Amino acid sequence: MKAFLDFEASSLADRSFPIEVAWVFEDGRSEAHLIRPAPGCDDWDAAAEALHGIDRDNLANEGEPHEDVARRMVEELSGHDLFASAPSWDGKWMSVLLRGAGYPRHTLRLRDSDHAARETASAILEGRMSAERAALEIDRLLDRVANREVAAPVHRALPDAQAEHERWALVARWARELVQGLGASE
Repeated sequence: MKAFLDFEASSLADRSFPIEVAWVFEDGRSEAHLIRPAPGCDDWDAAAEALHGIDRDNLANEGEPHEDVARRMVEELSGHDLFASAPSWDGKWMSVLLRGAGYPRHTLRLRDSDHAARETASAILEGRMSAERAALEIDRLLDRVANREVAAPVHRALPDAQAEHERWALVARWARELVQGLGASE
């Protein structure tokens, strides 16, 4: 099953660490976790805090231990296809979280959310039109969803993961509508 992830972090610096993670499965189930940083995680950027609104006291008081969050991620997400809108950044923070909890950094792997949309649309359109036309239609669907007016990222993990899930679901819906339109014209 596909799952869409998002992380919030202490900063965008090399020593940054994850402070929040959320995921949304393709069926809509979701989880979000504030992450109490591992010992030694001291990088902090006030500008990042201004974006996500999560302060250090909040993490200390309400965050779950990083080991618990990592374990939950491995339990829930292993064996699923994981996607993020910024897999290089989110993958970095996932790796920091996993390694900090004693897991190999590639225990879980992320791919770009566009791949999820492209794969899903391709599966829907396969056999309904030529491969060349399907590739063109998929590009149009992805452009259409990219050009759609959407709210700016909230910079909180769950709403941002939900937005990725919604973009994927919209591409899938439009691909199904395209196939239905083909059936009506036959």
